[in-house]
Amino acid sequence: MKSNHIYFGAAYYDEYLPYDRLEQDMQMMEDAHINLIRIAESTWSTLEPEEGHYNFYHIDRVLDAAKAHHIQVIIGTPTYAVPAWLVKKSDDLLTLTHSGKSIYGHRQNMDLTNPVYREYAEKIIRVLLSHVASHPAVIGYQIDNETHHYDTCGPRVQKMFVDYLKNQFPDIQDFNQKFGLDYWSNRVDCWEDFPDIRGTINGSLAAEFEKFQRSLVTDFHHWQAALIREYRRPDQFITHNFDFEWHNYSFGLQPDTDQFASALCMDVAGGDIYHPSQKNLTGAEITFCGSILRGLKRSNYLILETQAQGNPEWLPYPGQLRLCAYSHLSNGSNSIMYWHWHSIHNAIESYWKGILSHDFSAGRIYQEAAVLGNELDKIGTKLVNIRHHNRTAILLDPASLTGLCHFPTGTMGNYSYNTVARWISDSLYRQNIPYDILFSEDPDLAKHLGQYQIIFLPSLYSAKDSLLHLLEKYTSDGGILVAAFRTAFSDEYLKIRHDTQPHFLHKCFGVHYDQFTFPEDVRISFHFTDSVSEKAQTAQAHEWMELLTPETAVSLAEYVHPAWNDYSAITENSFGLGKAFYIGCIFDESVLDRFIAYVAKTGNISVSSSHFPVIVRSGINDFDEQIHYYLNYSDQTQIITYTQPSGTELLSGTSVCTGQQLFLNPWDVKIICSE
Repeated sequence: MKSNHIYFGAAYYDEYLPYDRLEQDMQMMEDAHINLIRIAESTWSTLEPEEGHYNFYHIDRVLDAAKAHHIQVIIGTPTYAVPAWLVKKSDDLLTLTHSGKSIYGHRQNMDLTNPVYREYAEKIIRVLLSHVASHPAVIGYQIDNETHHYDTCGPRVQKMFVDYLKNQFPDIQDFNQKFGLDYWSNRVDCWEDFPDIRGTINGSLAAEFEKFQRSLVTDFHHWQAALIREYRRPDQFITHNFDFEWHNYSFGLQPDTDQFASALCMDVAGGDIYHPSQKNLTGAEITFCGSILRGLKRSNYLILETQAQGNPEWLPYPGQLRLCAYSHLSNGSNSIMYWHWHSIHNAIESYWKGILSHDFSAGRIYQEAAVLGNELDKIGTKLVNIRHHNRTAILLDPASLTGLCHFPTGTMGNYSYNTVARWISDSLYRQNIPYDILFSEDPDLAKHLGQYQIIFLPSLYSAKDSLLHLLEKYTSDGGILVAAFRTAFSDEYLKIRHDTQPHFLHKCFGVHYDQFTFPEDVRISFHFTDSVSEKAQTAQAHEWMELLTPETAVSLAEYVHPAWNDYSAITENSFGLGKAFYIGCIFDESVLDRFIAYVAKTGNISVSSSHFPVIVRSGINDFDEQIHYYLNYSDQTQIITYTQPSGTELLSGTSVCTGQQLFLNPWDVKIICSE
């Protein structure tokens, strides 16, 4: 979905304010060049305080005030937080989870499949949309909010799961064989005897149930999107604010939602990205999570939530708010929206602060937001709908994410699937090698693979043979495939392959192994160096190691240990017209950076002379102009040499020539537009 300007705004809740200040807020927003707000998403009990009694007082006054101040509005369906009266309508409206029965109070505690919940959710959606769809301020709709399956596993859901399995496996013996249920007498010889899934010790069956749970979210999103389409105008869009696996901030691919499948029913992907700030701000989360969003529709996306002040430890240093905003835009977002406009004075998120602090004053964060809004108002048309033409991609796979949750890597499970994905993506980020995200379940994957010179596989633990055939063909046709340990180890049901590892791809990688362990006092000796005369060096092996035996591959690193020094840690193999690299262990980030630089050179991808903390991003705008971002993620002034065609620095309006030195102040950004 294309836009004609950058959306800049925040979530706004008139319902939460301690006194009436709507006009004052709208004027402050207009003064700060805010042009978009999100409303309604969590206010079901206000909209419908009693069954069938609707109150649109707050909705109407906000919509009218927004229109008067030239501010557009996204309406969120209010279905992720249910009113107390609704819970009494059904004994199983709240989820039964692996941890027990949910209790009313927190949000997102309902069973998405409950027919009573669906009935009343449909009513409030229809009544709300029929009321607001014709309002000129409304430009789009957000489905629900950060929807997960909430670990729903009550009797109805378990029956649905059995029906799902029956459909997949008409022969119950085939089901038992695929999932290895003879182990510990777990086999099921009659569907009516299917046990409570919460007690299973079979990782394959547990993972299949989690896949099924994700499909419930997909169904829920598509159901709501169909309802919205009955009411929306042709110029109004449908989106959702996807969130990510949470490590006290947004970290990686969401395990509780099939984001790719859900996004199919939306016009534009949206997301909520939160990250560390102050001295821990790197921008890596903005790039990785944003690239996931960009990959969902292979297009620009919307940031529907990010932090203004956020948690107390996230209070940004001066300049960081602006730096992060331009980082989102450089990665392909067409919006910057903050959670939220005003800090809440009670309830659980009272200390998750917005653009305005609790005193509502025009403080530092508001003033920095106003500066940013003014800049976006002036140069936003140059920055919207940025197109990227990257030659490197990371292939993500939800099944492998689930598989490595059940069979984690490392002594303490420290290296989850997302951790390995971030290990690779953060190295690309530090070296300013731009990348896209591909999804294993994309039916057009074969077409997309050929667009990239290098494909990274972060521990593709679970894979169908059809996917492995695609990857082999990609390599044979001239691509460069880079796989991390545990790739191709199990099938789509997490059943470990019983032939040579890595299954099917061992000829492509030119290597095999049958031993793996956790390294103890093991180093690797590597010799993928920037210069052929440079001596081999060593680095520490961490958490996981596969003892690789090269067949046709060349060893790029070996283990240094009395017991393991006959085995390789990293290999390179020529296969057809392409090359395949296999990484057998986790090792230090500095060595990973050197290895990826070596791979990039092999693929004729130039590595920028600038490295983190200077982040460089480029794209093409609607005027077919090149836009080059230079972002300084440090508290020190950075000096770089501008190597692109001469152009204009958009924020200052000054001319910049090829070869000119650029001075980036701490936490600062420069944006250069060239023909």
